[in-house]
Amino acid sequence: MRDFANLFEKLVLTQSRNRKIELLTDYLRHTPDPDRGYTLAVLTGELSFKNVKAGKLKEVVLAHVDPNLFAMSYDYVGDLGETIALLWPFHNDDTPLPSLSTVIDQLNILKGSELTGYIESLLTAGLPHERWALVKLVTGALRIGVSTRTAKTALAALSGQDIQHIEEIWHGMQPPYRDLFDWLEGKREKPVISAAQTFHPLMLSTPIDEEKDFQKLDPMNFNAEWKWDGIRVQLVAGDNERRLYSRTGDDISKAFPDIIDNAKGSAVLDGELLVGPDFTPLAFNDLQQRLNRKVASPAHLKAFPVFIRLYDMLFDGDEDIRPLALSERRARLEQWIARNPQTHMDISPIIPFLSWDELGAIRNKGAEEKGHEGVMIKHRDSPYVPGRPVGLWYKWKRDPRLVDAILMYAQRGHGKRSSYYSDYTFGVWKGNEIVPIGKAYFGFTDEELKQLDKWVRTHTIERFGPVCEVQKELVFEVAFDSAQISSRHKSGIALRFPRINRIRWDKPAQEADTLETMTRFVA
Repeated sequence: MRDFANLFEKLVLTQSRNRKIELLTDYLRHTPDPDRGYTLAVLTGELSFKNVKAGKLKEVVLAHVDPNLFAMSYDYVGDLGETIALLWPFHNDDTPLPSLSTVIDQLNILKGSELTGYIESLLTAGLPHERWALVKLVTGALRIGVSTRTAKTALAALSGQDIQHIEEIWHGMQPPYRDLFDWLEGKREKPVISAAQTFHPLMLSTPIDEEKDFQKLDPMNFNAEWKWDGIRVQLVAGDNERRLYSRTGDDISKAFPDIIDNAKGSAVLDGELLVGPDFTPLAFNDLQQRLNRKVASPAHLKAFPVFIRLYDMLFDGDEDIRPLALSERRARLEQWIARNPQTHMDISPIIPFLSWDELGAIRNKGAEEKGHEGVMIKHRDSPYVPGRPVGLWYKWKRDPRLVDAILMYAQRGHGKRSSYYSDYTFGVWKGNEIVPIGKAYFGFTDEELKQLDKWVRTHTIERFGPVCEVQKELVFEVAFDSAQISSRHKSGIALRFPRINRIRWDKPAQEADTLETMTRFVA
């Protein structure tokens, strides 16, 4: 546990990505199994605890620390791990910290008072940075600047293997990854993972640079499709088993039995999960009624039917067709659908165009009339490559919608922003009243954050715990992708991906937009 905590402290204090990879590679090389495997699982979000969550940690600490002191400290620090690490009132140098694997085993086995006592003993035996690492271990809220891709890059550096080869088997491996490390260290052959048993990393696109990219790209070499407003999914269908994965590899099969129960044939398919009857997509707000639910209720299955609009095919049966050109994979997908008629899947249509100007006009018309997010542009000869390869797939999103809104409330951020009021609630006029339409916490520079924080502190009129209500004087130009009717919001409108586009220091609040003008954005 001590080596694990020391690694995490070094990672959080290191800015350079290359240096982080070096630190992680060295740790994986010199740390024995199974501790290194469990560390890898923590870094990649593959480890969870059923018996202990963040609430349990707070419960343990509040039994020994004044609740008001804890609340004020948490509000000021903004990070649960740091708060617990600094407030825990006991320390015993004579008690050694157990190994990481022992800690994980005990946290998964113990319950009730035994679990409480064990957590107390770990906090007491640990130094502040070791207590902080314990909280990060349990909650998974790392914020240490290490992504799953960074961890896999360290594995590649450790072994000399190509990172794509690691990607191919990653989702078929389980913590603490003994078989993976044995292969990386040359102790066994590469593990064989059936295509029907695992998620396969998705191929992603890059935003198009209209000024540079269109000058060097020949439209005759590219296909175009609509950028559908759903969530990216992968359907892995074998002869006896079917699974549906999110773009990050989470198994969401139980939440969408209508997809799983009606899929026919054997393949690995890439597409967009949408909600709507008869393959007619409804707004993303309707899809949200089905998202983040572990199990779908009969009422939701009926009211919000889902389907997959297919983009691509990775495996045709057991045959890996990812090395083939997109045009060939598309033909194989169409043939597969013809052999296996589907009730909950169709194919995303190709948009015909001859020039980038023509496609731009089509994109604008689709955004205005159908609410499409934009278009995807894909090279016809592109293989299916995990990650975000350069020059093969592009996304050309529609221009963002803009609204002038009034700052209503502000709240402290977390982590590096814990000392600043960086989370903002904004609204528009409804008659003589201002009603909230959304929240945003990005879109401004560090210097602008300091200016906003100072403004909030000098214009606060009331406090509600960590939230400050401010004078209704400051206007934000807010960018967002779309707006939908929502009964859950006081204004009746919900914004998709709102962000601060500009701070209108010059604009009086009386000239901000109204709820009536917002209705023109509703899809």
